Amino acid sequence: MAGVAGGNDFQWCFSQVKGAIDEDVAEADIISTVEFNHSGELLATGDKGGRVVIFQHEQECKNRPHLRGEYNVYSTFQSHEPEFDYLKSLEIEEKINKIRWLPQQNSAHFLLSTNDKTIKLWKIGERDKRAEGYNLKDEDGRLRDPFRITSLRVPVLMPMDLMVEASPRRVFANAHTYHINSISVNSDHQTYLSADDLRINLWHLEITDRSFNIVDIKPANMEELTEVITAAECHPNQCNVFVYSSSKGTIRLCDMRTAALCDRHTKFFEEPEDPSSRSFFSEIISSISDVKFSHSGRYMMTRDYLSVKVWDLNMENRPVETYQVHEYLRSKLCSLYENDCIFDKFECCWNGSDSAIMTGSYNNFFRMFDRNTRKDITLEASRECSKPRATLKPRKVSTGGKRKKDEISVDSLDFNKKILHTAWHPKENVIAVAATNNLYIFQDKIN
Repeated sequence: MAGVAGGNDFQWCFSQVKGAIDEDVAEADIISTVEFNHSGELLATGDKGGRVVIFQHEQECKNRPHLRGEYNVYSTFQSHEPEFDYLKSLEIEEKINKIRWLPQQNSAHFLLSTNDKTIKLWKIGERDKRAEGYNLKDEDGRLRDPFRITSLRVPVLMPMDLMVEASPRRVFANAHTYHINSISVNSDHQTYLSADDLRINLWHLEITDRSFNIVDIKPANMEELTEVITAAECHPNQCNVFVYSSSKGTIRLCDMRTAALCDRHTKFFEEPEDPSSRSFFSEIISSISDVKFSHSGRYMMTRDYLSVKVWDLNMENRPVETYQVHEYLRSKLCSLYENDCIFDKFECCWNGSDSAIMTGSYNNFFRMFDRNTRKDITLEASRECSKPRATLKPRKVSTGGKRKKDEISVDSLDFNKKILHTAWHPKENVIAVAATNNLYIFQDKIN
């Protein structure tokens, strides 16, 4: 893993791209979340049209051992429909905000998906047999005349073409006044939390009609509101610990053993601001858009507008690592504020061994940082380099002065093309990158 972010011994190459090539992208087709399951065998995407598409990893071809198996569509279903809140005269979008897989317990797979208000638990199962030889109905399904039945038959299971069925098992509704931004499955595999702008709720996966409010930062007078919750996540192996981040750039770690209502945090992570770099935009760009625990549970990573920070859970006063994602945009904050891009919410993810991290940027660029070598690389998800096994060339942005031949100028970056959602296979060097309505899959180059 030493060269995961661009060393001589490691290169990323194109594997697949999913989605239409049209210039005019339908709003409903824009991908809004990407998530591998715990084995990496399945990859789920949600979109603004409320659909969930699941891809399954096919086995490698024996006659082409250099090619890893591809991801092909396994199941597609409509998870959420647009709704209308008649009490508040508000439309509730069908857009899928988050998908989280549950650890697999049997042959079926389960996942949670949420829009702004309602969380659903889906079961994805396979069926390759059907019962035949009923007593009370014919093979075509019509009921038989009971008086003509002269003998009893024992129904038998007959093979049939494989069917993948997605069925909603639970619907968790009416618990959030504000928009849900996060869901996270707990390590006890029985509970999960959901967070909106001002509250965090704890649910049991078997109980849909009630949840426990564990964080509530809503002030008595809404005019005194100074911050909102931006993301929340359960610890990967301590079921009593969770963190949530705020629009003020702070992270609070809470322990549910301390009190039923975790308004008083156990740890408070905040980096002191450098007074010399303070500007009108400081508060906006310090807002945390994503927080992720490392697989080991020792660290957590936060993404703000310009950087990714890695925190040691034992050190609250400053991050142990800070990586600049697109520092060249600091001089462009005024125009990014005017076109609302400054409010974009970029996510971040760890690789399987916690040695590298990935996050997105503009112009369909995404960034990788190797924590061991401190090397970083900028890659691009584009149709131009979408030939099978084409090596991804590192991209560079020129920040003024003379532009080199292979560099791109800051002024020519396309801010409508943004990589907000990425996912890294939990065991292999396979990454999924959502670029508007396209899902790109890249892998390490096997020579």
